[in-house]
Order: sequence, then C-alpha cells, then structure tokens
Amino acid sequence: MVKKIIGQCYIWLILILMYLPVLVLIAFSFTEATNVGKWSGFTFNLYPRLFQNTEIMIALGNTVLIAVISAVLATIIGTLGAVGAFYAKKRVRNTIDLATQIPVVNAEIVVAFSLTVMFVAIGNIVNAYIFSFWTLLIGHMCLSIPFVYISVKPKLQQMDPSLYEAALDLGCSPSQALGKVIVPEIVPGIFSGFLLAITLSLDDFIVTAFTRGNGLLSGEKKIETLSTLIQAKIKKGPIPVEMRALTTILFILVVIGVIGVSVYRNYQAKKIANRNRRAF
Repeated sequence: MVKKIIGQCYIWLILILMYLPVLVLIAFSFTEATNVGKWSGFTFNLYPRLFQNTEIMIALGNTVLIAVISAVLATIIGTLGAVGAFYAKKRVRNTIDLATQIPVVNAEIVVAFSLTVMFVAIGNIVNAYIFSFWTLLIGHMCLSIPFVYISVKPKLQQMDPSLYEAALDLGCSPSQALGKVIVPEIVPGIFSGFLLAITLSLDDFIVTAFTRGNGLLSGEKKIETLSTLIQAKIKKGPIPVEMRALTTILFILVVIGVIGVSVYRNYQAKKIANRNRRAF
C-alpha cells in the first residue's frame, strides 16, 4: 500500500514538473504583461498580434517548411535504408545498424560541427559560400534519418520474411513487391519515424545555427527558425510576448493530434478484435 502511494506521488510529481511550466505559459498568453509572473489584466490581444508579427510568422513558416521537407526526405531514405539492410547479408546489415546507432547516441554538437567543417571544405574547393537552405536541409536530414531507420527496423523484424519472396513468385517485380507487400506491413513504423523526424526538426537549434544560410521566407537574410529567433531575442532582451500565444496554439494542436491518434488506434484495435471474434 505504501509503495503504491509513493509510486503514485512520484508519477504526479513528474507530471507536475513537466506540465506546470506549460500551463503557466498558457495562462500568461492571456495577458499583455512583458514578464511572466506579472499579471496586467485578462485579454486575447496577443493572439491577433501574433499573426501580425511578421518576424515570428517568417520564422514559423521557415520552421514548418524545413521540418516537413526534411521529414519527408528522411522518411523515404530511412525506410529504404531499413528495407535494404533487412534483406542484405548479415555483415552488411550489422555495419549499417552500427552506423545508424552512432548518430543517435552522439552529441548533437558533434554532428553540427562536423557538417559545418564539411560544408566549409566544399566551399573552399568550389571557391563559393555554400551555406543556404540546402545545407540546412542536409543537416536536418542527417539528424532525422537514423531515427527513421530505428523506427522502421522493428516492424520489418516482426514481418514474415517470406512475404517478399512469395510476392516475387506470384509475378510481382521487386518494386511492386516493395510497394504492395512490404510497405503496408511497416506503415506504423514509417509513420512513427516521420513524426520523430518532424519533432526533431521543429525543436532543433544547434544543427540549424551551424548549417543555415540565406533563403526560404527570409529572402536575402539568414534563415530564422523559431529556435534561432528566440535565442536571438534572449540576447537582446525579453522574448516577444506573442510567442506565448504561439506556444499555446502549438500545445493545443499537439494535444489534439495525440488524442486523434489514440482514438484512431483504439478504433483499429477494436476493429481487429471484432474481426478475430467473427473468425472464431
């Protein structure tokens, strides 16, 4: 009984530490006070002001564009890499597994610095400044691909390995067998890898700061994402109060997404359970 109470208290303590700062930020998105902790009256003014703040909107647009594009490309490359490694020889598969595990446990600063050194070296060879949207995109893809690989790999291991050979025996080409047999079996892993890739890109700062250049919605200026914009504002003074409204909107969207995925999974689980019940 005592252990159960201690366990529940510990869980509630962790939840409070995780969500209390977010709830405080949400509460202060309804006041125009510059500093969190000083209430200057209830208002919704921060929300319309958020969409009128060009600087934040450009940073948000850059962040979303980079996250979506890098996540899509990383998901494609990571999935193909996982499938290729799964059907490769044991020595090749072990080598690829080791190569994808190192970036996951490696410090992000090492990845960012090594990419920067590589881009500088290439720039010296071609005698040009190459830092741009493309270097930033490559950096985010390098960050995300190993996590996609790790997400897809378990689904391949759970799959019947003879399905691919059976599809080939029935007349499918290798590409048809991949698209019609393998991919449907590993869709949950692909989706999880895609969400991980988007999450990693959205909140990344170190790789972005080291590999960004000019482009995207920033035009001729250096690309600003939400993380780099907040860091720049902290150097000069308080963070724009409109960021509190943006944080609240993002948090609500995430909660809605999590609830939607949970409802969909429960629906699918009940559907499969009913189908199995009817089969018996």
